[in-house]
Amino acid sequence: MSQEKSNNPEHQDTNEPDTLIETLEELKKRGYTYDFNLTAHSLELQKEDGIRLNLSPEDFNIVEFFRFEGMSNPSDTSILYAIESCDGLKGTLVSSYGVYADAMSNEMIQKLDTRSSLIVHHEDDDMAH
Repeated sequence: MSQEKSNNPEHQDTNEPDTLIETLEELKKRGYTYDFNLTAHSLELQKEDGIRLNLSPEDFNIVEFFRFEGMSNPSDTSILYAIESCDGLKGTLVSSYGVYADAMSNEMIQKLDTRSSLIVHHEDDDMAH
């Protein structure tokens, strides 16, 4: 996999991890211990006490992201997000794009868009396919 890192100068060094697994391990060392799951309208996580939380797009911030492209098929792209909730919960989300991407609301698409311009979908059911 090749990796493209977000341009966050705070975390740039010559010993950056190269793989998705290495990057996940490094983020866990830095306190990103929760595993977020993507739903159509929110991020979901299960805390140690078993409580499930749903975070809508306004309830979290993307601190940085890492893009990984498949070696055999560059269209097989995964993005690893380092996320912090408004109340300080830190974790990661791995999302695949392309054919395997899950349907998401426009708000989630905009929140997770890693390009400088945002995607705008005009669909009646408020879901992107």
